[in-house]
Amino acid sequence: MKKLLLRSLGVITALIAILYVVLMVINTDTGAAPEAQTVDTSLHSKIAIFGATGTIGDGLLKAALNDPDIDTIHVVTRRPSPRIEEGVESGKVVMTTHKDYLNYSAISALLAEVDTVYWAIGLSAVGLDQETYREIHSTYPLNMVREWLEVGGSSSRSLHYASGSGADAGSGMMWAKEKARAESELASLAAGSDIRVVSYRPAFILPTESEAHLGHRILYRIFTPLKYAVAAEEIGEAMLEVSARGSQLTNGTILENANIMGYAKAYQQRRAGG
Repeated sequence: MKKLLLRSLGVITALIAILYVVLMVINTDTGAAPEAQTVDTSLHSKIAIFGATGTIGDGLLKAALNDPDIDTIHVVTRRPSPRIEEGVESGKVVMTTHKDYLNYSAISALLAEVDTVYWAIGLSAVGLDQETYREIHSTYPLNMVREWLEVGGSSSRSLHYASGSGADAGSGMMWAKEKARAESELASLAAGSDIRVVSYRPAFILPTESEAHLGHRILYRIFTPLKYAVAAEEIGEAMLEVSARGSQLTNGTILENANIMGYAKAYQQRRAGG
């Protein structure tokens, strides 16, 4: 039994080593910080976060709470979380309980108030049929954007959509195909309007400190040098950096994991220098 266990561990170690080498060979993006650009933090002084109780949303909310340029964070959610409650207590977060993600008329006034929406609602494809997965990842945000277009707002609005690494319209994997569909349909819906859609495709995500376990931390250390891992808070920082750059990133822009790391680094450098 002991020999079998050691043999199994050896095989797993070898497979991880092979995967590491393969990814190192194919990875050519350094994830360097993008060239410094003029930013306008007023573009995200009032924001809305959908999905703040999930892994990406929690990291985003943490980053937004730590950003002094953000005045008001509207969190639209089915339920509270410790970080949401912390934000409400600080006076920076306004929590709105919302149940029907096919209809946003109840929060139209909220949408009219915000300049930037960060969308982090999502579920694993495990156990979900394609129709349900599409409704959650495509129909929900599409209906929100329709309401946002209807109520109007500032002349420079942006939606930041959390997608996933590997999203591909031609993929044989249901989730990858549906994520790519959502990216495309959201950008098409916003085309010609004052709303820009930017999609983010993170790879392995390290949750915030209260959610991460040892396995998360080990995999994060393995994949970070390959630009194939990113911390949830870094995704939030990248989104904040991109939203502050306004029209420098056009509607339909897709950022892969290394790009996300780069914008997070640019955000950190800007905050350190400011």
